[in-house]
Amino acid sequence: MSTENPQPLWQPDPQRIARARITAFQDWAAAHHGAPAEGGYAALHRWSVDEPATFWQAVTEWFDVRFSTPYARVLGDRSMPGAQWFPGGTLNYAEHALRAAATRADEPALLHVDETHEPTPVTWAELRRQVGSLAAELRTLGVRPGDRVSGYLPNIPQAVVALLATAAVGGVWTSCAPDFGARSVLDRFQQVEPVVLFTVDGYRYGGKEHDRRDTVAELRRELPTLRAVVHIPLLGSEAPEGALEWGTLTAADTDPVFEELPFDHPLWVLYSSGTTGLPKAIVQSQGGILVEHLKQLGLHCDLGPEDRFFWYTSTGWMMWNFLVSGLLTGTTIVLYDGSPGFPHTDAQWRIAERTGATLFGTSAAYVMACRKAGVHPARDHDLSKVQCVATTGSPLPPDGFRWLHDEFAASGADLWIASVSGGTDVCSCFAGAVPTLPVYIGELQAPGLGTDLQSWDPAGKPLTDEVGELVVTNPMPSMPIRFWNDPDGSRYRDSYFDTYPGVWRHGDWITVTSRGSVVIHGRSDSTLNRQGVRMGSADIYEAVERLPEIKESLVIGVEQPDGGYWMPLFVHLAPGAALDETLLTRIKRTIREQLSPRHVPDEIIEVPGIPHTLTGKRIEVPVKRLLQGTPLEKAVNPGSIDNLDLLHFYEDLARKRT
Repeated sequence: MSTENPQPLWQPDPQRIARARITAFQDWAAAHHGAPAEGGYAALHRWSVDEPATFWQAVTEWFDVRFSTPYARVLGDRSMPGAQWFPGGTLNYAEHALRAAATRADEPALLHVDETHEPTPVTWAELRRQVGSLAAELRTLGVRPGDRVSGYLPNIPQAVVALLATAAVGGVWTSCAPDFGARSVLDRFQQVEPVVLFTVDGYRYGGKEHDRRDTVAELRRELPTLRAVVHIPLLGSEAPEGALEWGTLTAADTDPVFEELPFDHPLWVLYSSGTTGLPKAIVQSQGGILVEHLKQLGLHCDLGPEDRFFWYTSTGWMMWNFLVSGLLTGTTIVLYDGSPGFPHTDAQWRIAERTGATLFGTSAAYVMACRKAGVHPARDHDLSKVQCVATTGSPLPPDGFRWLHDEFAASGADLWIASVSGGTDVCSCFAGAVPTLPVYIGELQAPGLGTDLQSWDPAGKPLTDEVGELVVTNPMPSMPIRFWNDPDGSRYRDSYFDTYPGVWRHGDWITVTSRGSVVIHGRSDSTLNRQGVRMGSADIYEAVERLPEIKESLVIGVEQPDGGYWMPLFVHLAPGAALDETLLTRIKRTIREQLSPRHVPDEIIEVPGIPHTLTGKRIEVPVKRLLQGTPLEKAVNPGSIDNLDLLHFYEDLARKRT
């Protein structure tokens, strides 16, 4: 990566900067809280991390966060873990998520889209009514603050209603997507012991119906704490014996009653991927998520009541929770339930067109798949309302930036590209979108407000223009309040604070540039270290997957018992491609010339496919463990993998090499 002075790919024009909500916030915070009036985003960010209590107070005032009981101070104990935010204050997340119903009752809060691509609206008034009805029924069922309520649901309006009703009564929401098998769901839900389970009878994906009634029956048998099961007949089946009907529970015309809860009261439980053991059950708070998402969506994503927010996600990924929080800014959110590429690769662009999305979020992998498939989104669809295309899940390669920019520029569009990076652990972004900053190819625009993001060397020294560990040196409100079933906090501390005590280490390799932008290089626990030179796997993928013959790749660095180091590159080829000498030479030359001669792989091996987590991330550490001889049952949690059969290839390879 060059640290010279490249030209930005995109620069916001003065009008966009002037109308950005973050600009108005900075002016207001300067007048009311002593924020710097000059110096743009860099000065605002510096102030936000130097004066966190003042900054977060300003956020709550700017967004008119309603505390039913006033807080004693903004930030009590600042230590990590254990920072105390707004002690004494009480509020309710769901109350804020439904506030727009008071002024925009007949406008759409939700647009639901299935594989027919026909949007169906749910108005703010109807959303509020259903939440009120369901919250009352949950109370009747005995759900009390702190009780867990679970959903085995696709990305449909009923899932949003169930989450908000749970939050309204002070319950703790947790969800899995219905493509998760029973073992994967139980690995998660059994940890938190839910009292209510919302389920569908099945779901539609890729033009086919997938019956889930047997899985639901198994969940009911294996979750003894359940007091009630609620049936949503997505495929039209009758409710199983003993289950309650969704339609009955949401039929009343009832105003929601919002439980006033401490700021740090649990809102939901999210789960780590759990590839090498039970998933971590990550607990985040009502208030912490509320203020972090208001900041992230209202300032960084620049969302407001006139916007339509579409992010392709499932209920098993934190981006679904993030999408639902679009309601906090009065934004209409788009819920798509279906395959990302059905009936054709351009499906997500078609949904963005049909729903009038202004912010369209997707995965970097989808962008690259569209590029490879020759999709022309802005030529073939009316995407004139799309102001921003955002990507996450993995770093967006430079070619992805160029392709998006060129495709939209060809139609005369001025597209803001926001590559963002964060984590399930904070249900937010550490770095990414800033509407008032330029975009450089391959880079995230800047660290987020209130996030003291740094790159550190092993001794804890900050680095600029060098690769280091991603650390956050101050507390963020949405950091977990705890892990479930971790009474002494040891698992939580070991996960983030073992390397640098008191400082959050996330497990990513990053570069913070002298321009203030950020480059993500991949997971630090799967770093490639050849002769002392470290490189992130994402850099290899970005180079190799430019080749049209390579559908996907996986690179592993394996320390050998004799002190040696074996670095194989596994390639899943595009249809019709062959791993012949010509392609092998091109792959090696690509890595040598574009990256580093030291990181040319020792072997290039064709594989039938690349294994992923259930949320679509390549799994590197479990494959590394297999290649080091760890038995499959100890190397990986089978319920966390999208295609377990693929791992047998790596297991067999390890056996042959010993």
